Amino acid sequence: MSLGSVLIISPNSSTTELLEKTLGTAAEVTVFGDLQQAFDYIYNNVPDLLIYDFFEYDDSLHLLKTLKDDPFFAHLPVLVVLRSGQEAPEWISLPVEDYIRYEEIGKDICLKVGLCIIRSQRVVEVNPLTRLLGNISINRQIQSRLDNHIPFALAYADMDHFKPFNDKYGFSRGDDVIKIVGRLLFNIVTNKSSRDVFVGHIGGDDFVCIMDPLVIEETCQELINTFDRIVPSFYNVDDRQAGQIQSLSREGKIQTFPIMSLSIGIAVAQKGVFCHYGEVTSLASEMKNYAKKQDQSCYRLNKRAISPP
Repeated sequence: MSLGSVLIISPNSSTTELLEKTLGTAAEVTVFGDLQQAFDYIYNNVPDLLIYDFFEYDDSLHLLKTLKDDPFFAHLPVLVVLRSGQEAPEWISLPVEDYIRYEEIGKDICLKVGLCIIRSQRVVEVNPLTRLLGNISINRQIQSRLDNHIPFALAYADMDHFKPFNDKYGFSRGDDVIKIVGRLLFNIVTNKSSRDVFVGHIGGDDFVCIMDPLVIEETCQELINTFDRIVPSFYNVDDRQAGQIQSLSREGKIQTFPIMSLSIGIAVAQKGVFCHYGEVTSLASEMKNYAKKQDQSCYRLNKRAISPP
């Protein structure tokens, strides 16, 4: 298993030698004696993890805090090495994710490094509105199923006329709609099939779900029915009764827009049909664009993808 790139900061040669030996070929290791020396390297080659050899009176801790205060490096996971008997620092004030004792490096360092990196990736990817994972996890989920020859269906859902709604009613109400749609999708998918399913948030008003091809159509239809029943309640009474709103077009002109609808494109991947996740997402996007040509909420599925070659 590849652990990615690891940057070790330690003035102690015994620590760096032990870490390099234990991590072996599982990680791409770079070593610096102190953090100040490593700054230029970090800014040009952001590692997947920083291992920091912590000393109780280390005067470079402020540099670590400076680094993590930069939004670009805020999610860079830091694993500190503590000596036997060394008192743990005040974790609240120290911007690190985990620690390991020097004596445990030989046994646990690969596990600790792997967990720190995975945890960091998950935190970065979690959408703050829906708490759903984003593009990196979505692509990994698809590719993993392709690599393991597991048949699945990918549904790509997109709200129609969301931008005019957001422009008229404001970001707060728009965020409420996105949150409720994310929750609806998650609940409907997991209630329909609790095994080997995944729900992700691409961003904005775009969502995906991955599940068994045998239940994908009824799942999407249930989502559409629930969406069409609930979403009108987010409109003011007059607009809801009129079935439309006045809002700005993308060209900045006042225009009439209908109540939001939901367009879903479905790609079914049987064994041998696709090799790369990009092929699946491209097909689902194509089907979604086809669904958007309709005047109401609907889904479209490429039935040619169901039969393997």
